[in-house]
Amino acid sequence: MNTFFDDDLLLYSPMAKEIYGEVKDLPVIDYHCHLDQNLIKADARFSDIGQLWLSADHYKWRAMRLCGVDEAYITGGADDHEKFLKYAGIMPDLAGNPLYYWTHLELKQIFGIGEPLCKESAERVWSAANEKLKDLSVSSLLRMYRVRYVATTDDPCDDLAAHGKYGDTLVAPTFRPDKLLALEEESIARLEKTVGYKTDTLAQFLDALEERLCYFVSHGCKISDHGFARFPDRYPSKEEAEKLFARRRELLPAEREALFGYLLVRAAALYKKHGILMQLHFSVTRNVNPPMYRACGPDAGFDVIASAQKIENVIAFFAQLSDGERPETILYSLNDSDLPALACVTGAFRHVRMGAAWWFNDTVEGIRKNLSVMAEYSVLGTNFGMLTDSRSFSSYARFDFFRRILSQYLGNLAEKGELDGDAAVKTAKNVCYHNIKAALGL
Repeated sequence: MNTFFDDDLLLYSPMAKEIYGEVKDLPVIDYHCHLDQNLIKADARFSDIGQLWLSADHYKWRAMRLCGVDEAYITGGADDHEKFLKYAGIMPDLAGNPLYYWTHLELKQIFGIGEPLCKESAERVWSAANEKLKDLSVSSLLRMYRVRYVATTDDPCDDLAAHGKYGDTLVAPTFRPDKLLALEEESIARLEKTVGYKTDTLAQFLDALEERLCYFVSHGCKISDHGFARFPDRYPSKEEAEKLFARRRELLPAEREALFGYLLVRAAALYKKHGILMQLHFSVTRNVNPPMYRACGPDAGFDVIASAQKIENVIAFFAQLSDGERPETILYSLNDSDLPALACVTGAFRHVRMGAAWWFNDTVEGIRKNLSVMAEYSVLGTNFGMLTDSRSFSSYARFDFFRRILSQYLGNLAEKGELDGDAAVKTAKNVCYHNIKAALGL
């Protein structure tokens, strides 16, 4: 019997199937992604599956490079059809890779195509998918996956004109001040132009930052996000930070890192003040291939896992804030060797919790490890569940991928008599939907 990607994919017990049945059709709250809100507003359409899949997906680009595909068929001048054929050709080599799962889940769920993608099936899949795409747009994809909330990723100086309610989907901005906290002069100049005054002092800079945060809140923002390599080694006093900011153009690396730490703490306090959930993404080294970075730019598949965090530095960050100043905070480490220590930190400081398995860890085994560590060192039942972290409108199959793995994890405990069945179902529903819905006040 052919069981390729059947309804019981990744579900290996009756209890797992029962739990999945209770969560598979829950609405989607995508609280961290990189989708283009302008395409949502315009209800954009896609000329072909190559454009939908390969125009901005660095996961696929990286896999194609790993399989020896020439760059012309990745970010180069080849057309969508040629790029799609090259991607299809590598699919059998991606056994166990999350792309293999996501690709075939999308083919089945969006296009009704159940055959394996490979060199031999590529032309059939191309034709069938493109025929289906004639009747699909961004809004129909969002409806198909019952997406109720999308949090895009936005610079503090963006105008947010395209955010709003589209059909059943609320599209809200996320406050992402990485460039400002890194003291990039171009970004600071843009901030000054946006607010209409200079930020020569630290107080002026923080006022401008809060002004833009208030603007975001007025446009429905409920979430902030920060991405950085590692937590700082130390946190300066206000007086030292003011002096460092005054000479920000001539700081040594250690001084710049210390000032970043101060700014991150002050940003956290602002988020608490304005009811904003704070996301922290770390342990990543970006753009490690200089020639390819110059050729392709950022977010093109040349970022890697960084060294594990020094947990004392994570503790020092949270110790800067009292319980009354600390916002709801989600931790995402790209280095999963951090997970046990980070999970323990969530028990030492209120309003801190672990996030989903991020990026390179968004795999079958990576998600299982993330769930297991949270369950054993922290609390799985309070987790906020899945997000796409994606630029692709077809990536909502990742929610189904996660829900299957979570159902199997909880179902396995229930099958062994180690967890009450009703509790397993309730936990799954909370993690998949109700926890994040309540946290965002939706």
